[in-house]
Amino acid sequence: MAQRRKKVFVLGIGLLGLFLAFWLKFMTPSLPPSPMPAAEPKIEFQSYDLPHSLVRVVSVPASGRWEVRAGIAPGVDRVEDFATQAGAVVAINAGFFDPNNQKSTSYVFRDGQMAANPEENDRLTGNPQLQQYLPQIFNRTEWRRYRCGDTVRYAIAPHRELPPEGCLLLDAIGAGPQLLPELTAEAEAFITPNRDPIGVNQRNARSAIAIKADGSLLFAIASQKPDRTDSGLSLPELSEFLRSLGVVSALNLDGGSSTALYYRGQTFYGKLDEAGNAVKRPVKSVIFGKPINPPGN
Repeated sequence: MAQRRKKVFVLGIGLLGLFLAFWLKFMTPSLPPSPMPAAEPKIEFQSYDLPHSLVRVVSVPASGRWEVRAGIAPGVDRVEDFATQAGAVVAINAGFFDPNNQKSTSYVFRDGQMAANPEENDRLTGNPQLQQYLPQIFNRTEWRRYRCGDTVRYAIAPHRELPPEGCLLLDAIGAGPQLLPELTAEAEAFITPNRDPIGVNQRNARSAIAIKADGSLLFAIASQKPDRTDSGLSLPELSEFLRSLGVVSALNLDGGSSTALYYRGQTFYGKLDEAGNAVKRPVKSVIFGKPINPPGN
């Protein structure tokens, strides 16, 4: 009798356990899974093999982890040397300069201060062929970095345009012409009745800095191909290519022999000599991007 009672008691305990397990499984409200943290935007590199050019593009996200700055040398320097000294992940040649006196023919601002003033370049201001165009030359388009409250913003604007209200100009490098939203080669005196110094409508090696609608920056170079005589991109072609990537604002940089893009230890060049070798020309200024808090800091 006692043995039977013991079996009944054990069976009751077992049934009670099953009931509790069932109740906990189906009656307890389930909690939603914890949301996964959003992935940190990263710098991306892409290349595009076009019929007349190999275009390389580095995209820098519009996030607080990355900053893009202007760089300028006392004389001239290689793009990769600029990048190494700055601890940059990406760098591109930027403003125009006179290779004879190594002075900038573009305005350059760094940390809110004028670092290069083309109005002080005698070979520019003293050129009789340019006298009537100097007002346009001194108002050419530039890439800018603003501090607007706690936010850093990038823009492309004419030199004389004031910063937006509440924004402080930190860095700027002039070049030109503006590529997007419209090509302004004539307004900036890159094309005149008797001059076309950068061959606006001719294919050549090109460099550009561009801004997408989400605020991200594109560093782009169009390199020549060794197997083609008509090689590179014209400025209208470069404009349309950047538009196809979702760019809303873009600036042509000093291209031709100066064209160079550094990315993570490798430098890509744009201009080829007659033997098909890359032309590696030191430049006056660059635009570079680097992490604000490098790994290990």
